[in-house]
Amino acid sequence: MTAGVAPPSFLTKIASRVDAPTRVAQLPQPVVFTNGVFDVLHRGHAVYLAQARELGASLVVALNTDASARRLGKGPDRPLNNEADRAALMAALESVSLVTWFDEDTPLELIGELRPAILCKGGDYDMSKLAESKLVESWGGKALAIPFVAGYSTTQLVQKIRQRD
Repeated sequence: MTAGVAPPSFLTKIASRVDAPTRVAQLPQPVVFTNGVFDVLHRGHAVYLAQARELGASLVVALNTDASARRLGKGPDRPLNNEADRAALMAALESVSLVTWFDEDTPLELIGELRPAILCKGGDYDMSKLAESKLVESWGGKALAIPFVAGYSTTQLVQKIRQRD
C-alpha cells in the first residue's frame, strides 16, 4: 500500500469468527447466509451471490478456511487463493454484506451462532437432506437452492488453465 492511503472500505465487511454474531445482528434483516470456498471467482459466483442477496436485506458469506477447503478433496494445491485473499475479493462484491470463515467441515455450528433467516446453497444440493437446512428451519427460517449458472465451475476453470501450461 502507498503511504498515507487508507485501506479500501470494503475490508470492513470482513469479520472474525468471534465477531461475526455481533456484526450479523447489526445487519439489516432478513439475513441470507451462504458458504463455500469461492477460490477463483467467476461469473457463476457473481450471479449466484447476487441472486442470494436478492432474497433478503443482507448477505453473509462464510468461507471455508484453507484447511477446511483442503479437506473437501478438490486437490492438494487448492485453494489457489488463501483465505485472506478470498475474503478480500468476496468483500469487494456489492452483493456481499459480511464475510467470515469456518474451519469445520460444514458451517452447521456457525449457522447456529449467526441464526440467519435464509440459508442458500448451490443447485447441486438437496436442501431437504442437509442438517444446516433443518437447523435454519428450526427457528422458522427457510433453506433454498439457487440453480447454478451453466458452464461455470472453478474446478473446470483450473483444469483449463493447467492444460495451457
